[in-house]
Amino acid sequence: MHGKFDRAAEDLGNSIHLEHVNVQVPDQHLATLFYVSGLGLTRDPYLMTSDDNMWVNVGRSQFHLPTGEAQVLRGHTGLVISGRKALLERLAKVAPKLAGTKFAYREHNDYVEAICPWGNRLRCHEPDADRFGRITLGIPYVEFDVPTGNAKGIADFYPDIMGMPARFENGDANVTSVQVGKNQALRFRETDRPLAEYDGHHVQIYITNFSGPHRALAERKLIYSEDNPYQYRFRDIVDLSSGKPLFTIEHEVRSATHPMFLRPLINRNPAQTNRTFAEGYDQWLWAMGPNQYDG
Repeated sequence: MHGKFDRAAEDLGNSIHLEHVNVQVPDQHLATLFYVSGLGLTRDPYLMTSDDNMWVNVGRSQFHLPTGEAQVLRGHTGLVISGRKALLERLAKVAPKLAGTKFAYREHNDYVEAICPWGNRLRCHEPDADRFGRITLGIPYVEFDVPTGNAKGIADFYPDIMGMPARFENGDANVTSVQVGKNQALRFRETDRPLAEYDGHHVQIYITNFSGPHRALAERKLIYSEDNPYQYRFRDIVDLSSGKPLFTIEHEVRSATHPMFLRPLINRNPAQTNRTFAEGYDQWLWAMGPNQYDG
């Protein structure tokens, strides 16, 4: 007989998956060098295969990289990528080809920071079931820099308007963490540094109660775009009392009935080469194996 379980521990709230981070890139060739050759990720082989956009698979999530004036996320994207030594070797290999751009990388105790040719910052963590669940490849969080004093209001906005659990932590730097999927979060960390103007980049989430947040956003005139029956967008996170904007980041909000919900994504094993080819090792297993089951 099993003991009592904490059933609330498995509640996700209204958002069930953070699917992609979208930033424009001016040069698809340089983007390929960084995201595919350097990070070791996989270009989606089925969709956006021309030279005006590229979708890059990261476990069950993606980067979307349409061609255009460079967009830079105000903060950083967290990745789980197993194999720090191999990651550093790949980044070192592409470094000469990315000379003259903003590309850089450096080791920290807890992560490797990689900066794309246009200044987007990524923190690449080793798998850690306690922090990120059982993924070996994925996007567990996106962290935004927000003005001092705004994190608490952001923590109030998401549960009330979007039905998504949020936790406010008062510390050296106040942080709000919003649950957007299993072991996935949007984080908002306060800073007193000047922030760049918002340039149009966005994140995409899937939610189960699709109409409720739409009504709440529409009542406050926050709907930015009505895309199709399965999708709408909003940009401004506001103070619930005053309506004052607290932070701007476009949310592409999709229903769980969207035709592409949890579309299977191919992830290659970047260690596989023509010189070291081993049959059966082409794919990256983005989740931990049964021998690492967490019980």
